[in-house]
Amino acid sequence: MSQIDLHEVSVEFPIYNINARSFKKRFLRLATGGNVSKDANQHIIVRSLNEISLSIQHGDRVGLIGHNGAGKSTLLRLLARIYEPTQGQIKINGRVSPMLDLMHGIEAECTGYENITMRGIILGLTPTQIKTQINEIAELTGLGDYLGMPVRTYSSGMMVRLAFAISTSIQPEILLIDEIFGAGDADFMDKARNRMASLLNQSSIVVIATHSDDLIREFCNKALLLEGGCIKYFGAVDKALEMYHKK
Repeated sequence: MSQIDLHEVSVEFPIYNINARSFKKRFLRLATGGNVSKDANQHIIVRSLNEISLSIQHGDRVGLIGHNGAGKSTLLRLLARIYEPTQGQIKINGRVSPMLDLMHGIEAECTGYENITMRGIILGLTPTQIKTQINEIAELTGLGDYLGMPVRTYSSGMMVRLAFAISTSIQPEILLIDEIFGAGDADFMDKARNRMASLLNQSSIVVIATHSDDLIREFCNKALLLEGGCIKYFGAVDKALEMYHKK
């Protein structure tokens, strides 16, 4: 069964060409929760995650809560193996399916159908799997004949429809989601919510970052409250939200 274990994991980013006494550094400190320091060479170091220890088990649906700069997106990218820890240990059992950037892999000069094929391959689907699911994906987009046209002719809302439908064609074990709701018209959002509910039910583990309390309560059985790159609380959703809104 799927499992995620982090032991005293930190993620740091060096910042070059910045005056340590400048306004930029003061602004950076505010934006990153104060986790700004200097290394032996006097380079500015931003610690986005600070000695995180965490265990997520099969069946967990974890909502990430925290203000901008708290470390939510960094944690998701760490779990997706986009970032490597600068210290600590991370162990992940299970295939990770990140939904962090819906537009990743979408080519403007290609048609909607061509993008379904290319993005599906990027997500790990075989050509046979894509062929089997293409009608379902096309129906979810609601784009009809536009799927035969170049994506550069689409509106932003149409591109979101296409990208969402392709991204949710996977069968994930560990699903990572970063603020994918909030775009599209009401009819599409209803379909998107139903699709996400089905996708979450198929997943062994889900970790989702969102500023919507309603989504956290609807989809999650646990919540992780981050502050300045540190874990402030991990447990019951209602308690995490209460602590978050007390700040």
